[in-house]
Amino acid sequence: MNNNDDMLKKIFEMQTDLNDYVFAKNHLAGNNGGPLTMASIFAAAVRGELKVNDLPNQWMSNYSKAMREEINELDADLLWKWWSKDEIDIQNVRVELIDVLHFLVSAMICAGLTPEKVFDVYRQKHAVNLDRQDSNYSKKLKSEDDNKNIQ
Repeated sequence: MNNNDDMLKKIFEMQTDLNDYVFAKNHLAGNNGGPLTMASIFAAAVRGELKVNDLPNQWMSNYSKAMREEINELDADLLWKWWSKDEIDIQNVRVELIDVLHFLVSAMICAGLTPEKVFDVYRQKHAVNLDRQDSNYSKKLKSEDDNKNIQ
């Protein structure tokens, strides 16, 4: 890969391939009885199939739980005793962070996000966060109205 701009796209492709491999290896089926694929989950999200038993919700829930478990594993590796002389295992911390990324990318795909859309939404949310900092955003002023304009 020659272009850094393609890295997020490549991560999405690699994660899709891994998930499809796991689905096939475990003989998982979609709601129609056919083989489950990330493409079928993505397509269901794009079609607006967003109810509790629809594929996007089912799999985003699975990936959300998986991310929480990976965050718990990360937390277990981090030190909190500021007086301690111990050191973190930075290599394992990095691996746990990548595990979180695996499940985060999977959830993004299930939400109907592409690498391009992730960048676009990130850019918009980044601007909201900067505006919040500049406007002395606080719990008292908290509102999600600024997020509603993100497309």
